[in-house]
Amino acid sequence: MHVLVLGAAAGGGFPQWNCNCRLCRGVRQGTIEASPRTQSSIAISSDGDRWLLCNASPDIRTQLAANPELHPRRVPRDSGIGGVLLVDGQIDHATGLLSLREGCPFDVWCTPNVHRDLSSGFPLFRMLEHWQGGPTWHPIPIDDDHREASFEVPACPGLTFTAVALTSNAPPYSPRRGAPTPGDNIGLLIEDRRRGTRLFYAPGLGELDDRVRGFLSRADCVLVDGTLWHDDELIRAGVGRATGRDMGHLALSGERGLLTELAGLPATTRRVLIHINNTNPILDEHSAERASLTEAGVEVSFDGMRLEV
Repeated sequence: MHVLVLGAAAGGGFPQWNCNCRLCRGVRQGTIEASPRTQSSIAISSDGDRWLLCNASPDIRTQLAANPELHPRRVPRDSGIGGVLLVDGQIDHATGLLSLREGCPFDVWCTPNVHRDLSSGFPLFRMLEHWQGGPTWHPIPIDDDHREASFEVPACPGLTFTAVALTSNAPPYSPRRGAPTPGDNIGLLIEDRRRGTRLFYAPGLGELDDRVRGFLSRADCVLVDGTLWHDDELIRAGVGRATGRDMGHLALSGERGLLTELAGLPATTRRVLIHINNTNPILDEHSAERASLTEAGVEVSFDGMRLEV
């Protein structure tokens, strides 16, 4: 299984265009050692030829240009992209669909909850219907009792996808904002049936229960939510009022933080963080927080990172 990290940052990217926090200012001025990052998205392939986008960020054009595997190369109008899968309906994960409008019709996998939000409160699917009928929607089933829901994607032969209902939050334009239901946010357990290896991908992870811990423990590599170091990080930085839990993201630090959870995984599990907010001190490669990750064997993803699972 081939994995391309197209974008490693949370919404707004790094540096964020209107942010003058220490980290954004530092990367602009070159006073800290840090790499700019675009908004979170990855691409998955079983053969290195056809790729499934997992989320379509607003930075999609820049990301496609930076990754030759996704360029057209067979016929005059072409792409390495064989479909798009959305793990939620958030702006930073879905608005890249608009930039793919010239490729309509194309296949999109998402849950019924996400499809409703992107057809009503933020009607991307309805807008895209004006381009050759728009995307072809393939529903990802999520059962209320959280039974496993596995499916396959034609662009990725040999891979099995299992949708894992997660506790996070619905988008601001959803009627379920503040009271999410199963299907508003999913993680993905992706199994390479030929190699017997598994990736768990969850860029938005608000809480962990024993069921989600079970999926994490089954994976050879976890690519998971690294949004914030502190739950009240935006407040500390003076750039917002929401906590991580308000937004549906479990902070890394603390006795019940995500790093504690990752430390409990099997020693052979590769641990990688994605969806990193511009306020998170781990972006500074010489910070104490980054050093603690290195000591714990936890990696920080970056644009252009390539993983083999």
